[in-house]
Amino acid sequence: MPVFCSSCENRRAVLKRPKTGHSVCKECFFWAFEEEVHHTIVSARLFNRGETVGIGASGGKDSTVLAHVMKVLNERYDYGLNLLLLSVDEGITGYRDDSLETVKRNQQQYDLPLKIVSYEELYGWTMDAIVKQVGLKNNCTFCGVFRRQALDRGAMMLKVDKICTGHNADDVAETVLMNVLRGDIARLRRCTAISTASEGDGVIPRCKPLKYAYEKEIVLYAYFKKLDYFSTECIYSPNAYRGHARTFLKDLEAVRPSAIMDVVHSGEHLSVREDVRMPVQGTCARCGYISSQALCKACVLLEGLNRGLPRLGIGKHHRLHGKILAQEPLTEREERKLRAVDF
Repeated sequence: MPVFCSSCENRRAVLKRPKTGHSVCKECFFWAFEEEVHHTIVSARLFNRGETVGIGASGGKDSTVLAHVMKVLNERYDYGLNLLLLSVDEGITGYRDDSLETVKRNQQQYDLPLKIVSYEELYGWTMDAIVKQVGLKNNCTFCGVFRRQALDRGAMMLKVDKICTGHNADDVAETVLMNVLRGDIARLRRCTAISTASEGDGVIPRCKPLKYAYEKEIVLYAYFKKLDYFSTECIYSPNAYRGHARTFLKDLEAVRPSAIMDVVHSGEHLSVREDVRMPVQGTCARCGYISSQALCKACVLLEGLNRGLPRLGIGKHHRLHGKILAQEPLTEREERKLRAVDF
């Protein structure tokens, strides 16, 4: 016996929404998904009319759906936004070069301007070269830090007012779990924010229009809309710490489908005692980027790579920042510890 859409009650249902459990037809699913994103944008006041908004585009399902939905809603509700695509080329052969071809097709499909910035032009390193020096265990630390700053630098080149990224509810829940497991109170307070206010001169606010969208529903939306996206996993990510949080979260979701949103809401409502000391946000003495230390993480990682000391940016080596700034040589013992690649 056919199941009819629980929304329109006229067409046959083709899917059961993971988020609500309702059986719906394609048309009603598209409308519901888009309206939920619209509600998120309006209720959080993410954008103002006339703003130029850069969409972080990787070619994956999240950023492709974000670009499509933002274009649809911008036209449907007359947001008055000037949208453009911004991509980062990390320099990963067989992965990023292929996904950027998808981004270039998206540029044509959505008729949006595209800017690509690369690690090589910004830092003088590709991820392939970084992995050769640091190994496979902590390479995601380098990539994550460099990518965040690269996206900001690209946004500054384009003079955008805001950046929006494809982070979904699953991503936010994973980050909450990771910060709880690491005891990182400072990041735990920030990671659930749907929008970051400007954190200093030259730092462009970011927002997450898909914050309350389930990853499964994003996949279903892309599938039924027949969107063009790249689905191969990064060749360097299997050892990423996030993968353990993701596996744990998926196990929770199998038992309790609302677990993802429950974790997100828990993160939103966590409070910190008033007497807990939090890092003071300042600026990097070398590049001017936001940092709670004398040098930002990107500059420390880059210094370690350029000196052949890959451990410099991994772990707590803040006491060495003064020496780096003063261009003082490290002791033989310090160099010996930092040259080891068995991490």
